[in-house]
Amino acid sequence: MKTPAPEKRSPLKLLSVVIPAHNEEGCVALTVEHLHVELRGNGIPHEIVVVDDGSTDTTWAVLQGLVPRIAELRPVQNKGEHGFGRAITFGFDHIQGDAVVVMMADESDDARDVVRYWSLLGEGWDAVFGSRFVKGGAVIDYPWLKLSINRMANFFIRILFNIPLNDTTNAFKAYRREVIEGCRPFLSPHFNLTVELPLKTIVRGYSWTVMPISWRNRRFGESKLKIKEMGSRYLFIALYCWLEKYFSRGDYRAR
Repeated sequence: MKTPAPEKRSPLKLLSVVIPAHNEEGCVALTVEHLHVELRGNGIPHEIVVVDDGSTDTTWAVLQGLVPRIAELRPVQNKGEHGFGRAITFGFDHIQGDAVVVMMADESDDARDVVRYWSLLGEGWDAVFGSRFVKGGAVIDYPWLKLSINRMANFFIRILFNIPLNDTTNAFKAYRREVIEGCRPFLSPHFNLTVELPLKTIVRGYSWTVMPISWRNRRFGESKLKIKEMGSRYLFIALYCWLEKYFSRGDYRAR
């Protein structure tokens, strides 16, 4: 489930992990610590850019407390307009790495998968998309209603774009930095950025592959994704990318 990879790419030097965080005082420290231990143990040069997106709890204080112990942690505050997509875009604006992984703050994503992302990007892929719904993938404690809506939304996207990717809406994916720059400007201020990023990557002709990932439902705090608020936003960005694919005459394709 992939496109042809380039024959040769420049070696990667630094991995940036962007983690948006809004009121995640109960889990962000564990997420950062587990990720740092995994990356350090595998000898991966990295920085962890956690974006505090207008938290009203002690998230920022927790991050500040971690800085003396984890030199690779670079917490930043988004003091402008808030929203999941805006927080990630703000994080992209502050990365130093030549590769980036978007990861959730609630420990739902497995840090071991980040190591595999880095390895596949190092083979020459422009992007690596994780899927929870391919052989080797796993979901734990996924609420049945959200799971049902997720599968229907992803089926719709697969048909609309005629692609084999079956987990487009999941945020946990990896990109070379030139892909991020080549997909700007980002239109999605909310969770619909999770659709905009991979679809623009595909439509604009970057190489990509899929690997299995595991996901488990958060154990602390509340989910920030409100399904009833996001349906029209997902549809808007999917149709926008569809129009680009079929009517832009390749004006935005990777050169």
